[in-house]
Amino acid sequence: MEMWALLAQQAETDWLLIVIIIVAAIVGLVFLGLFLKFFPLWVRCVMTKAGIGLFDLVGMWLRKVNPSVIVNAKIMAVQAGLRQITTRDLEAHYLAGGNVPRVVRAIVAADRANIPLDFKTAAGIDLAGRDVLDAVRTSVNPRVIDCPPPGATKKAVDAVAKDGIQLKVKARITVRTNLDQLVGGAGEETIIARVGEGIVTTIGSADTHKDVLENPDRISQTVLKKGLDAGTAFEILSIDIADVDVGENIGARLQADQAEADMRVARAKAEERRALAYAREQEMKALTQENRAKVVLAEAEIPKAIAEAFRKGNLGIMDYYQLKNIMADTVMRESIADAAKPAPPKHPSADEGKSS
Repeated sequence: MEMWALLAQQAETDWLLIVIIIVAAIVGLVFLGLFLKFFPLWVRCVMTKAGIGLFDLVGMWLRKVNPSVIVNAKIMAVQAGLRQITTRDLEAHYLAGGNVPRVVRAIVAADRANIPLDFKTAAGIDLAGRDVLDAVRTSVNPRVIDCPPPGATKKAVDAVAKDGIQLKVKARITVRTNLDQLVGGAGEETIIARVGEGIVTTIGSADTHKDVLENPDRISQTVLKKGLDAGTAFEILSIDIADVDVGENIGARLQADQAEADMRVARAKAEERRALAYAREQEMKALTQENRAKVVLAEAEIPKAIAEAFRKGNLGIMDYYQLKNIMADTVMRESIADAAKPAPPKHPSADEGKSS
């Protein structure tokens, strides 16, 4: 019995040993696979003194960080002498969705050009959606912006001098990036709008368009003094007037339009007065007819009065015939007077007055 117990105990020990060996083999294979996977990157880190160990590479892989991107960026920074950039900073920027290689290249370019730019500022610019490498390049090599920009509706900035002559101006703005205000600063559209406003203001304050044509640099000097790059991501270096063309005589056209408007107002007022006069004439004609009706009514009372005078004996037959002779003589004289008068002018009707 003791022999069987010893054999059973020995069998259990053998099985446990086999399980341990299998688990160790699996773990060893895993570590061997990881070692073979990251061995080339680890060798590069060792050869370049990047300061990234094998376990750091495995940790990046477990944190869903691309080790190749971090290693390449760290090697680039170390070789450029930028040892202040840590692996943790690179990983954090990668996990935040930033473009790690482009940020490191921008910092290297800024360091070579003696432009102060730390990793925090560059990462903030990159995460803000701006191209940090292009911003550094623009700081080193200034860029020229056309005003108006290509593809705009208007091909030139239109402005009118005090003498009413229109000028069409094209300008070129030389700018470089202001890295301190790149995050939160206004872009090219603001620069173009402000320069256009300055051009319009300068030309509008000129007494004649000839002054502007004689001294085009007057525009650039006035615009530069206004400090139009305040609050923008750029610093204006110069504003050059590329072209100045003479446009229309806006002042003469406005005066002609004003004269036409004044003439229409005068015509409307004259028509109003004519209509009032015509209405007054018609009212007077109606009043005349009304008075004539009253006269006819009064004359109708005369025969009644004569009859009443006959009945009362106040009027004799000879008096009546003498009255009739006087009335006939009066009618004859009126007809002779009417024939001798010239014909009165015809008054135009309302429709004829409107057509005129």
